Amino acid sequence: MSMFSTGVLVLTSPLHTLPLRIAPVLSSAAQLVERTLYVHLHPGLNLGNGSQPRPVFIPSVVDLSTVITRLYSNAADICGHLDIRVLLTNVRAQSASCSGTTVTNCPFPTPQPLSHSPDVLLTDFPLQDSGQSHQVSQCLQKYTGRCYTCSPNLPSVLLHPQLMRLQKNVEGLKEPEEKAEPLETYTDVVVGGTFDRLHGAHKTLLNISCLLANRRFLIGVCDQPMLKKKVLKELIEPYSLRVQRLQGFLQDIKPSLQVEIVPLDDPFGVSAVDPLLQCIVVSEETKKGGEAVNKKRIENGLPALVLHEIQLLKDAHHTETEEEKISSSSLRSRLLGTLLTRPKDTSHLPPVPYVIGLTGGSGSGKSSIARRLEALGAVRIDCDKMGHEVYQPGEAAYHRVIEEFGSDIVNEDKTINRRALGRKVFGNQERLKALTNIVWPEIALLVKSTISQAREEGKQVCVVDAAVLLEAGWTDMVHEVWVTVIPEEEAVLRITERDGVTTEDAVRRLKSQWPNAKQVEHANVVLSTLWEPEVTQRQVSKAWNLLQKRIQQKQERQ
Repeated sequence: MSMFSTGVLVLTSPLHTLPLRIAPVLSSAAQLVERTLYVHLHPGLNLGNGSQPRPVFIPSVVDLSTVITRLYSNAADICGHLDIRVLLTNVRAQSASCSGTTVTNCPFPTPQPLSHSPDVLLTDFPLQDSGQSHQVSQCLQKYTGRCYTCSPNLPSVLLHPQLMRLQKNVEGLKEPEEKAEPLETYTDVVVGGTFDRLHGAHKTLLNISCLLANRRFLIGVCDQPMLKKKVLKELIEPYSLRVQRLQGFLQDIKPSLQVEIVPLDDPFGVSAVDPLLQCIVVSEETKKGGEAVNKKRIENGLPALVLHEIQLLKDAHHTETEEEKISSSSLRSRLLGTLLTRPKDTSHLPPVPYVIGLTGGSGSGKSSIARRLEALGAVRIDCDKMGHEVYQPGEAAYHRVIEEFGSDIVNEDKTINRRALGRKVFGNQERLKALTNIVWPEIALLVKSTISQAREEGKQVCVVDAAVLLEAGWTDMVHEVWVTVIPEEEAVLRITERDGVTTEDAVRRLKSQWPNAKQVEHANVVLSTLWEPEVTQRQVSKAWNLLQKRIQQKQERQ
C-alpha cells in the first residue's frame, strides 16, 4: 500500500485495553504514514451499527495520562520518523466547569483545522466479520469529518487484522474504564524547558499539562542565559523557531486553551511571581526545580504550586555517551556528522574532486578530524602549513609583507620573523587586515593549485583544513563547509596544555576568532571532539559514509 504524508488514527478501544495494543497499532500506522500522525482517542466509539456517531466528550482520567505516556514512549521506540500528536479536543475534566468557560455538549461545534491536512484515516476498530469493513470506513469518514477539517473521500484503513490476535491478551488487563480514577485539573498550569526539537518526552509533558489545564497553559522557554551549560548548545534551535513549533503543536492538540509562551532567563521565571498559577508539571529530574520555585513563591507571599510529576521516557536507542532518557542533548549529538543544511549552489566548481572546507576554533580538534578524513581517502590540504610557505623568501607575499611592515621584521637569514610581525598586528584590526589582505589570497592560490593537482591524479575528495576558512571568504572554493565545535572552557584547557600559554592568552586567542555559534550558521556538517577518540571516529566515519552517498547521488544527476 502507498505511503501517506499525514494521517488521523482514531483509537476506539477502551482505555484499559490500550497499553498492549499501542505498539502493534503504531507499527501498522508507521507502514502507511511517513510524516505526521494525529491520534484521536475515543474509547467506546461505535462505528459498526450503521449510525452516524456524534462526537462527544470523554472523561479525563488517570488512565488517560498513562495511555498518552505509553503512546509517546512506544512511538519513540517503534516509529521515530513520525511526528505523533495526541489530540485532546474531545477530553473534558469533570471539574471543567470551574474554569468559567462555556462548555457545549459537543467538543467539535465546527470541524477543527489541523496544521497538517490528513491524507488518510486509520482506526483500530475490531470487526466481527469482513462484511463490516466498507460500512465502518464510511462511518469513520463521516465521524472524523465532523471533528477535523478533512478532504472529502479521504481513504481509510482498518488496522484490525494485525490487532485481533491481541483481543484475548487485553481482556481482564485491569478494572473497567468507568471505575478509573478522575484526573485532578487546574485552571492555570505552568511548565518550563528548552523544548529543542520537540520529541516524545516534550510531547508527553505538553499533552499531560494540557490535560491538567482547564483555562491557561503557561510555558517558560529557555533563552540564551539558560543555554550556556547545554551540551552542543550551538545546535539548539533559535528561540523563535522553538516557540513556533510549540504553538503549532498546542494549537493542534487543545485549541481551546489559552497558551502563553514567555522567555526563561533564570530558573524561576514567571512561575515564581504569577499569582494565578495553581500547578507546575515536573519530572523526577526537574522535581527539585519545582520545589525551588515553590520556595521562591512562598518568599514572594504566594501559595505553593501543586507539583504534578510525570515519568521520564526511556531512550531505547541511546549510546554510551548519551542519556538513558529521551533528551534533546542526545538528539543533538546524533546530528553530528549528518547534513544539517543543503550545500549552496556549487555549479561553478568542477564536480571532482568534491571539496570539503573544514574549520573550527583553536583547540577544537579540527586538524585531528582532517587527519582521520585523510586516513579514509581524502586529500588533506593543510592551510596552516601553506600559511608558513607564503612567507618564505622568493614567494610573492614575502616582499609585499616587508614593504608593508618594514625591514625590521626580517631575520639574519632573510626569513620573516613571524613573532616580530605578530607584535605589529596584535590588537590592531587595521594592521591585521593589511596583513591578511596580502597573505590570504596567496594561500588561496596554493589551495586551488593543490585541488587541481588532486583532480589530475583522479582523487575524489579533498579536505581544506583551514582555521580562517570563513573569515577569509574561501567558501567559494568548497562544495561543503564542515565545522568542529567544543565548549570554550574545554578549548581553553586544550590550548594551555598544548601551547604552554596562560589561560588569559588562550581566552584572548579564542575571542579573536569567530565564535562557535557564528561558524555553525555557515556549516553544512558539524562535528565535535568533546568525547573519547572512538566517539570522534564514529562521527567521522558516519560523516564520510553520508558524504559518499551525496557524491554518488550528485554524479547520478549529472
